[in-house]
Amino acid sequence: MSNRLALQMLAERGVTLEQVAEIVYKLQIPYNDKLTMEQCAESVLAVLGKREVQFTLYTGIALDVLAERGQLPQPLQEIMENDESLYGVDETLALGIVHVYGMIGLTSFGYLDKEKTGVIRTLNNHSSQIHVFLDDLVAGLAAAASARIAHQNKNAKVYGDDGENGEKNAEESP
Repeated sequence: MSNRLALQMLAERGVTLEQVAEIVYKLQIPYNDKLTMEQCAESVLAVLGKREVQFTLYTGIALDVLAERGQLPQPLQEIMENDESLYGVDETLALGIVHVYGMIGLTSFGYLDKEKTGVIRTLNNHSSQIHVFLDDLVAGLAAAASARIAHQNKNAKVYGDDGENGEKNAEESP
């Protein structure tokens, strides 16, 4: 298993690396004016490189596919077909991805879950496929990749230990 398989599974469901990277870019560009799309794509790949993230994607995508085929037991089948608003398991699964990079990812996930940015909106509209899990998983993936970038921002203010005014480049910190 690899991030290659995760990318393939996402692509089969209509989600590209570039689409997720675009969401990450929109989340982080207000805080990092030197950010590039390439850095965003690299961050998405780094998150996808974690096995727990891969396993979460595999599980959610499999449940969506089984629901499309009508192969889930009732009442789960009907819940998935209706994307029941009180179901919540889809968000709970996605939070497993979000928490890989800390609390900042949680706020980004909440924002993305509400705003349905980019490909998340397309997935949420369901057209001919069921994406009960995938829209939230993509939001979780983008939120985690965004949080990863935020944690690595070399221009962020670092507090303490420099003996002067509290500003130090994150690159210089231990």
